[in-house]
Amino acid sequence: MPKIVSSWDRAAFLAVAAHHWPGGDRVLPRLSRSANHGLLWFGLAAGAALAGGRPARRAALRGAVSLAVASAAVNTAGKRSVRRVRPVLDSVPAVRRLSRQPVTTSFPSGHSASAVAFVTGVALENPLWGLALAPLAASVCFSRVYTGVHYPGDVLAGALLGAGAAFAVRGIAPTRSQLAPPARPRADAPALPRGEGLVVVVNTGSGQRAVARPDPVQAVRAALPRAEVVPYGQEGPEEEADLGKTLEAAALRARERGGALGVSGGDGTVSAAAAVAHRHGLPLAVLPGGTYNHFAYDLGIETLGDACGAVETGEAVAVDMVQVRDGDGADLGPFLNTFSIGAYPDLVRVRERWAPRTGAWPAGVLAAVHVLRTARPVRLRVDGKRRRLWMLFAGNCTYRGLGLAPVRRHDLADGVLDVRTVSGGPLARTRLLAAALAGDLKHSPVLRTARVRNLRISGIAEGTHLARDGEVAPAPEVVTLKKENEALVVYRNVSDG
Repeated sequence: MPKIVSSWDRAAFLAVAAHHWPGGDRVLPRLSRSANHGLLWFGLAAGAALAGGRPARRAALRGAVSLAVASAAVNTAGKRSVRRVRPVLDSVPAVRRLSRQPVTTSFPSGHSASAVAFVTGVALENPLWGLALAPLAASVCFSRVYTGVHYPGDVLAGALLGAGAAFAVRGIAPTRSQLAPPARPRADAPALPRGEGLVVVVNTGSGQRAVARPDPVQAVRAALPRAEVVPYGQEGPEEEADLGKTLEAAALRARERGGALGVSGGDGTVSAAAAVAHRHGLPLAVLPGGTYNHFAYDLGIETLGDACGAVETGEAVAVDMVQVRDGDGADLGPFLNTFSIGAYPDLVRVRERWAPRTGAWPAGVLAAVHVLRTARPVRLRVDGKRRRLWMLFAGNCTYRGLGLAPVRRHDLADGVLDVRTVSGGPLARTRLLAAALAGDLKHSPVLRTARVRNLRISGIAEGTHLARDGEVAPAPEVVTLKKENEALVVYRNVSDG
């Protein structure tokens, strides 16, 4: 390290050591210890993943990955490139010193790199959350000098390395704002200032109710004061069968007012509303209010504000739907996201049973492990061909990725069904897992993919279940899926995509 830099660094270190900050002697050493091995930041990430929605989980994951990259860089190239000795503690008051002194070299500061990497990663997903965490990261960085374990230059270098790690991760895994969906077919929809003419059905039973959240009914009324808001689900479970009637009545009111139908709830509620809006020829306003909100997020709507902005300006797009019917042609209801038979409906049933006790996210992980261990193949015919499958997945439009877990769609009007099947042959699950770990799912013989417009599934055994947009129901002997291009008009800020 250049002598002039080293001299400045030592002078700045001594200046900090000589100055007393009220309360710092008690708070900063504890804060510094809490960040050992990234525990402070991983704890924040875990809390966000458990208590927050998808945006919070995405920000937490990006922050944690950025931290891991920064930590790896510090402990490999960083510490070995400049073997700087730790500061001498004679000038640091004993009350500030850490009980256990670090044994590694001083340059750069790993704590600072981890703090800045995590907060920068979070900020790249959500600038406001990053700004809120910035004082905490700055305090951790300063604590390393205040407790005498690093020179200011070590902290500065660590901070720069941490920020670089976060941007490097963004280069490999772009943020959602960088991957804005392509322009979709624009559609005509009325502009409804302050919600004038909009009738919104709010499913108050959707989402994770274990987490304190604003009242969804009051939130919609505050955001769109001229909209007619219809609460659903407040009377108890016995009213659940009337969701269709509630949506039908809301659609009739929307037609009278010359407006649109709105819905706030999870993907199952949104699918039910889509069927009604399609039947009445009404635009649909989707206000995310469920636990996962897959359709809303793929549409580009993450918040209530996103949906309200599109409603007020009248910006809308046309998206595809998939109609599901039984062998007699009876309508089983459409889906906007996914359809499946086999292991996935079992996973949903187990997850919904455990979610009230553990929360939706942990329940999903536990249910996946349980189903992977206990599921049995189903025998059926797919477009006339006999198949023995662990699972059949059909997505409305093409999903990213080569596996079975739906990730995200860039286009909601591509005109195809994304069909994926897992063979039920010997060791199929083991072979699929091995291919996934090896990064070679594309060539796994047990996974088949196809892009079709229609699909017929027959020979379904009694007792088999199907899932449509997360809603599980007994499957009839025959099921047909028919793609309908640009069948539904939904509000969305077109300028964002």
